[in-house]
Formats: sequence, C-alpha cells, structure tokens
Amino acid sequence: MLMQKKKQSSLTTHGTVQPFSDEDASIETLSHCSSFSDATSVADEGGEASEDAAQEDFQYKLKGFIDSTVDKSAKTRQGALDGLKTAMATRILYEFISERRMTITDSIERCLKKGKGDEQRAAASLACLLCIQLGSGIESEEVFKTLKPIFKNILADGSANIQARQAVATSLGLCTLVAEDDIWDVHATMECFENLFTRSYARADGTCPSINPQTSQLHTNALLSWALLLTICTANQLKDILRKHLSKLQRLLESDDVNMRIAAGETIALLFELARDMDPEFEFDDWDDLCDKLNALATDCNKHRAKTDKRKQRSVFRDVLKAVEEGDFQSETIRFGTERMTIDSWVRKRTYDAFREFVGSGMNYHLQANEFIRDVFELGPPMLVDSATMKAMKISRFERHLHNSAAFKARTKARSKFRDKRVDVGEF
Repeated sequence: MLMQKKKQSSLTTHGTVQPFSDEDASIETLSHCSSFSDATSVADEGGEASEDAAQEDFQYKLKGFIDSTVDKSAKTRQGALDGLKTAMATRILYEFISERRMTITDSIERCLKKGKGDEQRAAASLACLLCIQLGSGIESEEVFKTLKPIFKNILADGSANIQARQAVATSLGLCTLVAEDDIWDVHATMECFENLFTRSYARADGTCPSINPQTSQLHTNALLSWALLLTICTANQLKDILRKHLSKLQRLLESDDVNMRIAAGETIALLFELARDMDPEFEFDDWDDLCDKLNALATDCNKHRAKTDKRKQRSVFRDVLKAVEEGDFQSETIRFGTERMTIDSWVRKRTYDAFREFVGSGMNYHLQANEFIRDVFELGPPMLVDSATMKAMKISRFERHLHNSAAFKARTKARSKFRDKRVDVGEF
C-alpha cells in the first residue's frame, strides 16, 4: 500500500499548530447529530446495559442517515450527509462502515453527480472521512477508484459549482494520500492540481491575473493538496518538481489573496525541507531574491491590507523565512488524553492540518483511537488507560466514554485473535 510504504520516509523530517478545540466544530453540522452525546451520557451513567442500548440507538440513527441520502428532498439528503460526517469525525466506526461501505460509496457518488453545491461539498467531505475510517488498504482503494474519476471531472469542469470544486480540490488530495495505490497515479493527480494553482501565478512583469475570491480559494485548496502529496513523492519526483516549480512558486507570493500568499509560503518552506532532507547542501539560485520577498511579507506594513490579514501573514512568514534561511522549524506539542505528539516539521504540519480539516474537533480522539492515523504519525497501537488514571486526569464524561470505547475495541480484537488461534489449532 502506497501510504504504508511512504509514510515513514515522509513523516520523520522536521509546525506551529494549535490543538483543535471542541468550539471549532460546526454548529450547523452538529445539529443533525445532537443526540449522539446524549446517548453517550446515558451510556456512561447506566452501565453496560445502557451502553448497549445507546449503541443500538446510535447505529439506528446512522442507518437512518444512510437511507436518507437517497431521499427526494435535497435538504433531507444534505442533513443525512452532515449527520454521517459528524459521526465519522467523532467516533471510530470501522466495523459498522465496513459492512455498508458500498452503500455509502454509492450514496456519495449519487450526491456528487446529481446534487448541487452544498450537497456536493458535503459528499466530498464524507468521502474523505470514509477513507480515514477505513484506513490504507483494499477497502479504501475500492472506494477511491469509484470516486476518483468523478472528483477529477468536477475539478476540471469550469462550469461546475465553485464551492463543489473547492471541496473536491481538498478531498481529492487527502483521499489520494490515504487510498491511492500507485505513485504514478499520485503524480497524475498532482498535475490536475498544478493546472489550477498555476493560473494564479503573477505575470513576468509582476502584475497579477484578475481572479475573483472564489476562484482564488479553489487555487489555494489545489495548492495545499498538491503540497500534501509532495510528502509521499519519491526522491526522483521531488527533484523534478524542485526543478520545475520552486522558482515559479515565488510568483504566488505576489497574490492579492492573503490565504494564497500564506499557502505559497508554507509550500516553499516544505519544498526546502524536503530538498535538504535529500541533499543537506541543497542550493537555490534565486535564494537571495526569495529571502527578500519573504522578509518583505514578514514585515508587511501596507496600509491597504486588513490588520488581521497582515498580523496572520507576518506570523507565518517569519517562520517561513527561518525555514528557508536556517532550516529551522517552530515545534508545537499536541496533547491528547495521556499522550502528546510533537509537530516538528513542515511535513508533519501539512499532514496534521490536512486530517484536522476533516475530523475537526474529533482530531484528538482520532489521534487516541484511530489505528490508521496513529500509524501515519508513528504513535503505535492505541493506549489502554485504567479508570483511576482517567479520573486523575479530570477529563470529561464524553472523553472517558471515548477512552472506554477504544479500550473495548482493543480488547475485542485481542480476544478475536486468540479465538482464531484456538480454532486453527483445533482444526489442525
């Protein structure tokens, strides 16, 4: 599997990332699943019987959402997609999803093809969450093989809904990272992204093309997905990309869109990090000119730009300038449960940000319990924490329930393996 082959080489290099809070979850989306936490509370208070009942009620709601994705009402389909998204972002549902993988994939395909803007956006995000739940393997590969042609058609269709194209640009990148099984297909997908963000390059005379904010956001999303896939490229591919794109990416620093400027700066820092990993003596011909541009953005005082934009830009470009000049990175520690993880490279930052884009406030839970995401960040198997430790940690009732769910799943898998061994011995 491509992700399994490449992740170690891509995630062991050198982010300023803040822990994601529960307040960041979309209120509109959570409203479709507001009873999930209620069921959890009942389960925590009422013991195993209540927990079983809550689990049955939860799965009943999920089945209802799946059925509603084919409803005649676009509003009902939208609500069902959002409900499934919230559930997959906040819980590990591998067994439930595996049994209904093709049904969910068919629903996503139908909503992408026949739905309108918001519905297509929700379907694209759900596809990513489905792959995150299934992890790298044959199941997610089959899902992606069904959806990839549709993603690429929407992305390349200039007449398609712009919000749908923006969502697809983000989802296609992460789905490729998780589920693509051929490095040359990864490269072909990167070329699709290149066809978009290169349209935002400043002209040779320094003037910027006239691009509306929605299209600029599409190009920014394409650039960020392209940067994500850089983390799993082979050395030869990286050398080719550095030769073709590193000098041209500077043109995006002239963009009128602050988000594009920031995405371009972080991508340049990422490329320098990857280049120096391959060759510690890496040199760039336009290094002085690039550093001057980065320094100007790190100290930008243009009065025609919003104060919040300038503050955000200056903070990012100070880090980018250090990366280019000194190969430095401002590390950040992410705490989740009893564990912690250090974001210590641009590679890890881009990867972490990509997953957090979809699981939102559930990121800390996925870091604790999602075996695939733990594997990506080399965290090892999920940890089992006893009740006394959890009480000492003073964590919330919902977090305790998540710990218990992860521990229960781990025990079940261990027992299943033991039973399998006993069966094998008996048959032998």
